Amino acid sequence: MDTSLSTIAVVGLGTMGTGIAEVLALAGREVIGIDISEAAALGAVASLEASTARAVGRGRITERERTDALARFRTSDDLRTAADAELVIEVVPETYEIKQQVFRELDAIVSPTAILATGTNALSVTRLAAESQHPERVLGLHFFNPAPAMKLVEVVSSVLTAPLAVEAVTALARELGKEPVAVGDRPGFVADGLLFGYLNQAAAMYEANYASREDIDAAMKLGCGLPMGPLALLDLIGIDTARTVLEAMYAESHDRLHAPAPVLGQLSSAGLTGRKAGRGFYTYDAPGGQAVVPDALTPAADAVSGSGREVASVGVAGSGTMASGIAEVFAKAGYDVVLAARSKEKADVAKGRIAKSLERSVTKGRLTAEARDETLARITAAGSLDAFAEVDLAVEAVAEDLEIKRQLFAALDKVCRPGAVLATTTSSLPVVAIARATARPEDVIGMHFFNPAPAMKLVEVVRTVLTADDVHATVRAVCARIRKHPVDCGDRAGFIVNALLFPYLNNAIKMVEEHYASLDDIDAAMKLGGGYPMGPFELLDVVGLDVSLAIEKVLHQEFRDPGLAPAPLLEHLVAAGCLGRKTGRGFREYARR
Repeated sequence: MDTSLSTIAVVGLGTMGTGIAEVLALAGREVIGIDISEAAALGAVASLEASTARAVGRGRITERERTDALARFRTSDDLRTAADAELVIEVVPETYEIKQQVFRELDAIVSPTAILATGTNALSVTRLAAESQHPERVLGLHFFNPAPAMKLVEVVSSVLTAPLAVEAVTALARELGKEPVAVGDRPGFVADGLLFGYLNQAAAMYEANYASREDIDAAMKLGCGLPMGPLALLDLIGIDTARTVLEAMYAESHDRLHAPAPVLGQLSSAGLTGRKAGRGFYTYDAPGGQAVVPDALTPAADAVSGSGREVASVGVAGSGTMASGIAEVFAKAGYDVVLAARSKEKADVAKGRIAKSLERSVTKGRLTAEARDETLARITAAGSLDAFAEVDLAVEAVAEDLEIKRQLFAALDKVCRPGAVLATTTSSLPVVAIARATARPEDVIGMHFFNPAPAMKLVEVVRTVLTADDVHATVRAVCARIRKHPVDCGDRAGFIVNALLFPYLNNAIKMVEEHYASLDDIDAAMKLGGGYPMGPFELLDVVGLDVSLAIEKVLHQEFRDPGLAPAPLLEHLVAAGCLGRKTGRGFREYARR
């Protein structure tokens, strides 16, 4: 088997094929770009010329390097020009019929020692290899779009692939400046296997009218630090492409989480396939355009009906990190804040935590010393909820336990004045069950802040079937004043963020349980291939495995979907006391502080 890989053919000169050809040419390989469409070939040359010119302009390459790279790239409409290639990478349309035809033809053209790679992200590499006379030389080489920028390359082996072929393309990927991850042959591999289940759930959430497209996307960007919201990402990928991937995943897994949401089929059938069509979940300025333009579903600026209640003072119940963070947010925004804990000592400790946080802001130049002092002066520490007698908004941030929260709201009901808004910061419990602990459930609403509250911009505003319109309007207005981004969602487990995030985390654990990929490879795949700020196992250890398990159980109980059942490995680790960073060991081990 030839492992020099100095001459490489790329079959299919769409966006991905052209990007791969650019990476190879810039890395010193002789590249033959093959496409039956003359327009596609001309477009690839023009794209390469333009992108390399931009790279010169930005100082990333020299003019000589650009000239040499362009000279190494030639195009053809005849597959026979791949005869001398040591590696052929196909990126033709995502169907078995087309890809199998390419492999059958290549068998009669290339050397028996040449390696054949498929760029599929959804189809079975084994099934494609079985069509070849030399299945041992067939593997998957899955680049991510845009290929010149994305670092991840999934190297996919079938049960038939020769180790020497895997070693050769893995070495090539590293020489190209990429991060290769070795994975087995199953639809979606690692990154798309986790990503598309999440995208599918977001589409189903939108289809159920649970939340608007704008709120779903904003929630995942602001709540998880993702570069794009899931519905905008589906438009970028192509809704028809996403549906094809999900169909392939479901055919193997039979997991309802992978069964394509009907809205994906409806949009695909209507030709509303995303950016490339000019319309998908959103509407764009033109086919292939990037700018979203208003349409019939775009919310009006005054979308929240009714006027709210006056809020001048806020009570925050709790003494932990979340409570002190929320109190800091309100005080910075000019509200008078009462911070109440189970004792005056605990409240003073929480206020001291706020003082340290503000001091750090002063040190970093984000806050003046005068503003620090004014903020602290607005906060009154109290050892009893009785101090909430005159507040306009009471926000609880105590332990995530339904009975504890119900007891606290029963107490707030007795203490707070009539007309005060009562808000819970629960991340997964039913808000209506908390509201029913009071005699005024119409005044109760969810305000789910994200940790750390001073830094995170998102607040999930959770209405129950009993929440009054003016209470909803009040909380939306308060969010604007404290410079947070509110997203509206109904009262069901997980709301938006956790309902989409934790099934994804759970599926990552299942991949490890099945020995499909390692912790490190999965984390690398999601950071490099999906743009996630943290890999799933890094995030699980930060959140806490006990917290994660509790949320998984709530989601499973609410939706009764077998695919949402907590992964046994997660339950075993929690039972063993391995809860993540806070205990020094979770999925990984950490140095004790």
